[in-house]
Amino acid sequence: MAATSATTFSVGSATSLGCKGSSVSQSKAFSVKFYSKNSLKSFSGLKAATDVSCESESSFLGKESVAVLKQSFTPKAQKENKGYGNCVQPQASYKVAVLGASGGIGQPLSLLVKMSPLVSELNLYDIANVKGVAADLSHCNTPSKVSDFTGASELANCLKGVNVVVIPAGVPRKPGMTRDDLFNINANIVKTLVEAVADNCPDAFIHIISNPVNSTVPIAAEVLKRKGVYDPKKLFGVTTLDVVRANTFVAQKKSLRLIDVDVPVVGGHAGITILPLLSKTKPSTTFTDEEVQELTVRIQNAGTEVVEAKAGAGSATLSMAYAAARFVESSLRALDGDSDVYECAFVQSDLTELPFFASRVKLGKNGVEALIPSDLQGLTEYEQKALDALKPELKSSIEKGIGFVQKEPVAA
Repeated sequence: MAATSATTFSVGSATSLGCKGSSVSQSKAFSVKFYSKNSLKSFSGLKAATDVSCESESSFLGKESVAVLKQSFTPKAQKENKGYGNCVQPQASYKVAVLGASGGIGQPLSLLVKMSPLVSELNLYDIANVKGVAADLSHCNTPSKVSDFTGASELANCLKGVNVVVIPAGVPRKPGMTRDDLFNINANIVKTLVEAVADNCPDAFIHIISNPVNSTVPIAAEVLKRKGVYDPKKLFGVTTLDVVRANTFVAQKKSLRLIDVDVPVVGGHAGITILPLLSKTKPSTTFTDEEVQELTVRIQNAGTEVVEAKAGAGSATLSMAYAAARFVESSLRALDGDSDVYECAFVQSDLTELPFFASRVKLGKNGVEALIPSDLQGLTEYEQKALDALKPELKSSIEKGIGFVQKEPVAA
């Protein structure tokens, strides 16, 4: 008898086959394990066959989205494997572009997106060194076809027909550098790239990673408005890393299973504008005043923690890539019809008097379906004071981004 083999493929979404999913909007994780006997059917190089089980302690996403693979199974795939049970055949049908794919965030992010069973085409763009990255990734036996595009002359072709555009392009933080120090360089990069998005795939979800996010998202919004294609539901500042860090640090501090922890993080994506709402932690957790102060400050300064630890050799590239890939997967699940997808993101908002604000949002096929106001209700005194304190700084960063575009010509 042939030995039974197993391949674990973590796609970063919480789903189960024959398992009940929770409606609680927490960010948890899972992996799918494919067991096979004798000859295995191939799912784009990943071996998949007879027995499928759900494990809920690895990868990036949460059990709020129980349908990611179930919804994409095909009857044809099941019929073809009658002799070996039901075979999982995810429908890879979405096109993703990573702009800045050869950088410190872009490379690991592209690898993680390449692992998604929902991606059919992965377009990688940068001003240099992207051909090697694409060649390397193209050898991975996962569904998506990888294509490379170098320089401004190839940017339009990179973006044609794309469903999700992810922008990590820009210079990284260095020791002693604040996110605002990055502004002049990265503002121009984001402006140029978003102009191209507006011209070539105006209906795509746009994920802004380039810092300072508190300013680059308003820059993107102004560019899209000038181009006449702005849809606030489809523009996102990726703040997922703040949630990832909050969940990790809280789980460590309180000796909780990380898979169970969900901490909403609101405000912005820099320094004191990052506000973890520890009182809203799931599962319900009690913190001393000292713990609240310590955790809040560590979450706010976590990026600096990595910059200093790397001693000039880079910033938080790997954790940022992980968090960005999680947000990409959430967007793809929403596009694919999953009706239970929630993430925190920096978006156009009316939850406060500020035009943009990071909060938990519900994602759907058309982008943001709903903002979640309940997280801002019933705050502790500490959280309310912190919220009031962050608003002036966040307002200034937003206005800085808007002002930048208003002073600059937008390409026709």
